[in-house]
Amino acid sequence: MPLSTLASGAASGARRALRRRAGPALACLLAAAAAGTGAPAGNPAWAQAAEARIAAVSVQGARRIDPQTVTAHLLVGPGDPFDAELLDRSLKALFATGLFADAALRREGDTLVVEIVENPVINRIAFEGNKRVDTETLERETQLRPRLVFTRTRVQRDVKRILDIYRASGRFATRVEPKIVRLEQNRVDLVFEIEEGPLSRIRAVSFIGNRRFSDSALRSVIQTREYAFWRLLSTTDTYDPDRLGYDRELLRRFYLENGYADFKVVSAVAELTPDREGFVVTFTLDEGERYRFGGIGLDIRLRRVEPAALEPLIATAEGEWYDAGAVDDTVDAMTDALGDLGYAFVDIRPQVARRRDDRAIDLVYLVGEGNRIFVERIDIEGNVRTLDEVIRREFELTEGDAFNVSKLRRSRRAIGNLGFFRSVEVANREGSTPDRTTIQATVDEQSTGEISFGVGFSSLDGVLGDIGIRERNLLGRGQDLSAGVQGSARRQEFNVAFTEPYFLDRDLSAGFDVFRTTRDRQRDSSFDERKTGGGVRFGYALGPDLRHGVRYQLRRTEIRDVDERASRFVRDQEGATTVSQIGQTLTLDRRDSRVDPREGHVASLDADLAGLGGDTRLVRLRLKGGYYVPVAEENVLNLRLEAGHVLGLDQDVGIAERFFIGGRTLRGFAAAGIGPRDIGTGDALGGNTYYVGTAEFSFPLGLPEDLGVRASVFAEGGSLWSLDETGADIFDSNGVRASVGAGLSWRTAVGLLRVDVAQAVLKEDSDETELLRFSIGTNF
Repeated sequence: MPLSTLASGAASGARRALRRRAGPALACLLAAAAAGTGAPAGNPAWAQAAEARIAAVSVQGARRIDPQTVTAHLLVGPGDPFDAELLDRSLKALFATGLFADAALRREGDTLVVEIVENPVINRIAFEGNKRVDTETLERETQLRPRLVFTRTRVQRDVKRILDIYRASGRFATRVEPKIVRLEQNRVDLVFEIEEGPLSRIRAVSFIGNRRFSDSALRSVIQTREYAFWRLLSTTDTYDPDRLGYDRELLRRFYLENGYADFKVVSAVAELTPDREGFVVTFTLDEGERYRFGGIGLDIRLRRVEPAALEPLIATAEGEWYDAGAVDDTVDAMTDALGDLGYAFVDIRPQVARRRDDRAIDLVYLVGEGNRIFVERIDIEGNVRTLDEVIRREFELTEGDAFNVSKLRRSRRAIGNLGFFRSVEVANREGSTPDRTTIQATVDEQSTGEISFGVGFSSLDGVLGDIGIRERNLLGRGQDLSAGVQGSARRQEFNVAFTEPYFLDRDLSAGFDVFRTTRDRQRDSSFDERKTGGGVRFGYALGPDLRHGVRYQLRRTEIRDVDERASRFVRDQEGATTVSQIGQTLTLDRRDSRVDPREGHVASLDADLAGLGGDTRLVRLRLKGGYYVPVAEENVLNLRLEAGHVLGLDQDVGIAERFFIGGRTLRGFAAAGIGPRDIGTGDALGGNTYYVGTAEFSFPLGLPEDLGVRASVFAEGGSLWSLDETGADIFDSNGVRASVGAGLSWRTAVGLLRVDVAQAVLKEDSDETELLRFSIGTNF
């Protein structure tokens, strides 16, 4: 039976019983109390009753509630007259407590009788039918709990909250029906029966008023996506009001960065389809006119600052299309530069003047002294698990510092980059005095623990599998702990890693690694290789984009299961060696994304020295660099170069420490397909020196962007040479190898599918080539 039926039936039955037992002398009072109007002023019965006074108050029907609790809510007591207005207000006060299903007042002689029907107590709460939202989440979000008093108002609030939870996940057709099961001793079990319904997908996204950009171009700007079968692991095609608000801001930024300074989003409306299973989203736009930059000027009102110091930082140029993002970048760059010069209170304001007839915007950067404001304190809210100090150390501002907007913006970005929070809001508010400000950081924590299982296949390693566990915010301290096992037909690996991002309360990362790797090289070199060891590492920032790391590693390397027909240069290497080495990495990374870079550059220099113990002594250097150039909107030209050299110190370099090139590192050639080789057996021996260069042009295929399909054409060249051993039975040449080819990548629902077809155009007779290379895999 529905909750409404049970509750109303119980209340009405109790009310009828109370009224049958109420004395006729209080009939008018009960009617007035029920109607909420009080007794009529001219009623002669109440005129007589008002002359009498209450000698005692008797509470009837109280089982769980103390009678004194009932009388405490009355506005009358012994010695007070039977005042109709006060009795009416007393009755309302009893109902307002939420403790009673019904209540009535009557007079028996000089005694005021209060008869109540208590609301039941909740014995148990259950949720049925919830498959998409777990019970723990629903229990955490609802307010009712066992042993609390049951009221219809509270139940209705919890029903609304459950519906809100489902709607936030895109299920607007969800229905929730609360039911109660009555038990003895005035207790009830409360059951929320949930019919989740299907996801309310986005059926269509359309735009009104867009003349310059097509609907398809604007759909690629916003996060909301139309439903498509390939978005199996995405939620962007379900309706989310918060996402719709964010889409408005994305559209505004997009137009402002493309010259439309007067752009407005007039409305963003999501209409539920009649079957309640989908939404139609419509954005109404007012593009306005497109502007170019007119005159660009500087108005500097700071002492000892010359225009020549700031002019190189201006990212806007006369005649170019207006770009609000470039204006913001200029303000940030100038603020940082002046901050380095000691101007902590600088205030840079872009002054714009529209020339509508010419469709141009004149821009003057007004650089002056801002108000002298200091940070009074930093407040952090919303972090239940993460310690305050983990968030606080990401701030570039501390209490007592001069307030700086650019530092505040970078601090917010740094907190968001931790990956511990769904959302991060950082704002400043007025302090206790006009020259003080308070910074308020509000975060919404998310899960940072991960358990992953992976499957895949590649033409190099065969069937792939892995299992891993990771906690990125261990004990709320920001520490990273991971362990994993990976395996394939040719490679097995076990590793444990731990990182403390702020070692000794400094901006210094520290960590350790323990690993064991076994690799089958029988196909190309007739031996198996096993490496077991561990190491420690430290890293610190040298600048905004420059980072330096140092490390120490101790490992034992075994060359084992050498084929009896293997090259003598391989058989001579059989056995175990111990490597004790220190190393460093210097990295400059100015890419727009580390996962899918489209613009910027990155360079790194690795150096290792082995010989501090162990039986291996060598120096290894490796240089890598990449340059990404956007061509048009979605096309990217990528230029990469890497080179390396290893030098033995008074000993030959072992085969396990040499470089092997081919496969992933030089497409068109098999793994270990180039470099020094035993002419008789064909075994690859590795080399001490190599370089590989790549020029790759990637572009979309015109398919929907959410498919994640991109194609590329590339050319690669490189070489591997320099072996310590020499002889007539060894081929060792530094001749250039080169290949050309094309590739296709597709971010499928089960992982990234990558296919490359490459043809070697320059090669040596002993090189091994391959035409096709592909891989697919995922973590879930």
